[in-house]
Amino acid sequence: MLKELRYLIFSIIISIFFFFVGKYYFSDNNKKNSYRSFNNIEKKIDLYSNKLPILENDTKNIIQYVEKSNNNKKKKFNFWELLEQDD
Repeated sequence: MLKELRYLIFSIIISIFFFFVGKYYFSDNNKKNSYRSFNNIEKKIDLYSNKLPILENDTKNIIQYVEKSNNNKKKKFNFWELLEQDD
């Protein structure tokens, strides 16, 4: 019997909590405050974006193209041969 009463009290407390949270969340006062904060954030973003400095483009003609050479005379090394050499 006490166990059932405890579960009933817990369920009542949880349902009251959700009721008050929902009531506050959907209230007109909360909607006005959230709308005002969104407007304030937009105004702050506009102010900061106007204060940002604009940098000049200094990347013109920065790429230098190198022609590929046809020298395919690469020395091939083998791992064991490198270990055997005593140079």
